[in-house]
Amino acid sequence: MKKFPENFWWGAATSGPQSEGRFNKKHANVFDYHFEIEPEKFYQHIGPDVASNFYNSYQEDIQLMKSIGMNSVRTSIQWSRLIDDLETNTVNQEAVDFYNAVIATMISEKMTPVMNLHHFDLPVELYAKYGGWESKKIVELYVGFAEQCFKLFGDRVKYWTTHNEPMVVVEGEYLFQFHYPNIVDGKKAVQVAYNLNLASAKAIQAFRRLNIPEAKIGTILNLTPTYAASDSKEDQEAARIAELWNNNLFLEPAVHGTFPSELEELLTQDKVLWEGSAEEKEVIKNNTVDFLGVNFYHPNRVKAPDLAPNSVGEWLPNRYYDAYDMPGRRVNLDRGWEIYPKALYDIAINIKENYKNIPWYVSENGMGVSNEDRFKNSEGIIEDEYRIAFVTEHLEWLYQGIEEGSNCFGYHMWTPIDCWSWLNAYKNRYGFISNNIHTQIKTVKQSGYWFKEVAKRNGLKE
Repeated sequence: MKKFPENFWWGAATSGPQSEGRFNKKHANVFDYHFEIEPEKFYQHIGPDVASNFYNSYQEDIQLMKSIGMNSVRTSIQWSRLIDDLETNTVNQEAVDFYNAVIATMISEKMTPVMNLHHFDLPVELYAKYGGWESKKIVELYVGFAEQCFKLFGDRVKYWTTHNEPMVVVEGEYLFQFHYPNIVDGKKAVQVAYNLNLASAKAIQAFRRLNIPEAKIGTILNLTPTYAASDSKEDQEAARIAELWNNNLFLEPAVHGTFPSELEELLTQDKVLWEGSAEEKEVIKNNTVDFLGVNFYHPNRVKAPDLAPNSVGEWLPNRYYDAYDMPGRRVNLDRGWEIYPKALYDIAINIKENYKNIPWYVSENGMGVSNEDRFKNSEGIIEDEYRIAFVTEHLEWLYQGIEEGSNCFGYHMWTPIDCWSWLNAYKNRYGFISNNIHTQIKTVKQSGYWFKEVAKRNGLKE
């Protein structure tokens, strides 16, 4: 038996905007609004209005999660639901009651609630008025929202995270046009990255001022380890810069409290460096995370760029590297992502050796597969053996990293119940539990029953 550490987290992650639905929300977030104005961009024109109906079925949903062995679950508190007046951060009592009930239900089922504060879901009014995360004003308003969450729920929620995948906000909104408002502006992207780091540090500062007993706060980063196409000097340099931008831009401030100096030099040279003050950098320096959440789906393979980095045109970070498709790679064809479980081991060792061996957990891992009904058996259960194999391989490499001393305390799958997923809506399904979005009938998949046994044993069979 490959046994995992005592009290290991076995669970899954979702988010408010992807599970709750828009029921009784006063404000639209950026994705609510994007669906309003361009529904045709969303797969089968399905938006976030109902999602997986968690707002109405949270009790049954949490009991289903518990039934397959989960001892912990991450979700998020929606800024656009909790806050009535976005300028003064007054709260909506109905939203407070809802989140209190969700937390109470998790605790009654002996599940550890993990609450995230920002999952790509900025209230759209704040984008229209201030330019969203481009503005330091949004940083201050976000900290006010975070403080309300800590005060309202901190007596029961002992694990908090400031952001989920902040790099996705940078890339989706400001570089590669897959999140509203679909801008291409490298300088704005760099400023947004800085502001998101600052917002995280300031929320941590506010959290610690409240001195909540036994509570911890971290952040959740999507880490995509960088692998060069070859040992050539040019490919290695491309990989070095890709790593600085894609991973270290958020990882270094979160854990070490400083930005990578080589990246700052590069951004200065390219005349796109953020605007920040000495005082702000002190806040970042003095308010690092207690723990780290790591979302891992696929590696990042790069090669030297075909075009010279000093070519004329809009500044984008990937002018320094091109994507490289390794011949013979394994791929989840539905999602287009390479399957490379060993990268999770590489992440574990990197955190151990370069990031203080900080406590961390796998906050997301998983595979999205389309048309899973084709795998239903005569009893109506989806036989997703491919998901069992995927998770098993990743857990085996994670176990190896833990055996070598990496301080990992949990594994969360994305996601407990099939949920709505941005522009892809319900195209690819990720859950241990299937969801018929027309009836909202939810059914445990074969992988869910398998996961229950893994959690019960706290390990993998040899």
